[in-house]
Amino acid sequence: MLLWINGPFGGGKTQTAHEIRRRLPGSVICDPEHAGFGLRRMLPPELRGNFQDLASWRQGVVEVLDLALREHDGVVIVPMTVTDPDYFAETVGRLGELGHDVRHFALLAERETVLKRLRERGFGHLVQYVAGKDAPLRRESWAVQQLDHCLQRLREPEFAEHLWTDHSTVPKTADRIAVLAGLTLRPNNEGAVRTRLRQTKVSLQHIRFD
Repeated sequence: MLLWINGPFGGGKTQTAHEIRRRLPGSVICDPEHAGFGLRRMLPPELRGNFQDLASWRQGVVEVLDLALREHDGVVIVPMTVTDPDYFAETVGRLGELGHDVRHFALLAERETVLKRLRERGFGHLVQYVAGKDAPLRRESWAVQQLDHCLQRLREPEFAEHLWTDHSTVPKTADRIAVLAGLTLRPNNEGAVRTRLRQTKVSLQHIRFD
């Protein structure tokens, strides 16, 4: 089974994916961003745009995930924002056409909720602490620029199933996805402090500088 977790940048995709992997034995995370940034780095700086516009990225994602789904004995989890309907069809849709059990979820939240999460992740939290709560989200500026477009596009029917997360914790969102996908997660026995530390570590590991 493939769990594709979609949503705006800063919407909780990566944290939810890691929560499911932590509590679902045999599951793995396959992050298409790795391929995307690799392709992007191959180009001269002036040609580096949205790597999703590269057909090689979309085709490569399908090829790699098809292999993982055929050969790995466990659930494959993909945290990836895709808002273009054509690109969505070429990746998520194509994997379904290849016969895989694809479950797609779009994590949605109100604009202010996502902005708050962007401030709290990675360097955003440090900037807020040093410069004040109204400090610009320097490293998250691109995510902020894309936010309204992402939220608008992902509300469309073709991007269902929609999960609103404004008042949901990451573990609870993971539980909801598991129930909808017919999966059983291990009980979440982790305390609040340990959860916060682990989530901070995940955020720091996924900071991008390019």
